[in-house]
Amino acid sequence: MSSCEILPFTASLPDTVVFDLDGTLIDSAPDLTGALNATLATLGLAAIPEDEVRHMVGHGARKLIERGLEAHAVPKSATEVDALVEWFIRYYAGHVADRSVAFPGVAATLNWLRARGVRLGVCTNKPEALAKQVLIALELDGFFPARAILGGDSLPVKKPDGRHLIATVEALEGDLTRTLMVGDSSTDLRAARDAGVPVVLVSFGYTPVPAHELDPDAVIDHFADLTKVMPQVLDRHRARY
Repeated sequence: MSSCEILPFTASLPDTVVFDLDGTLIDSAPDLTGALNATLATLGLAAIPEDEVRHMVGHGARKLIERGLEAHAVPKSATEVDALVEWFIRYYAGHVADRSVAFPGVAATLNWLRARGVRLGVCTNKPEALAKQVLIALELDGFFPARAILGGDSLPVKKPDGRHLIATVEALEGDLTRTLMVGDSSTDLRAARDAGVPVVLVSFGYTPVPAHELDPDAVIDHFADLTKVMPQVLDRHRARY
């Protein structure tokens, strides 16, 4: 039995929890690496190792392509990058869950939270359609209302702009003052800070800067530890504000 299943109910649980997707809920780096390298191969460029790609993820498909080009010191115009992004998205849509998996403890933790009435949403810079597609493929879509899965193309803004997170909470009809953000990178932390929401980072995500060095409200090494830190994170946040 996991720790998230035995923690007793507490009134300090959040009203709403919003999650990042890549590097937080799912390990999608293998498929993102495959799609990036397939895109770069159209230009005759060598493949980039997965360990390097993991540090390029988090700002959406366009930024991933731009970073892949930068790794090869190959400049491209905005129009050329647009075409590469379109090619990448078409390829990735056909391989969105070939090797991607949910991180250990994710399904059990989401189920625990949902059973206690916590509203759950996803705020990701991945295109919305692809986010929904991979959640369906990994059988995680049932935890989140479709209206509360907001991608990088769902709004005129995206993370680290806090309005992306706020819109996700609004889609859930949640209470922003009792919301928690869970992510893996500075992009998630900055969005949470901008929205005035406490943030927990996972230590196993795709950030080039270790989660502990980003100074979030808490860092967890296993997803099942999320329910352990929630009460104290919310209490500390309320005490500060």
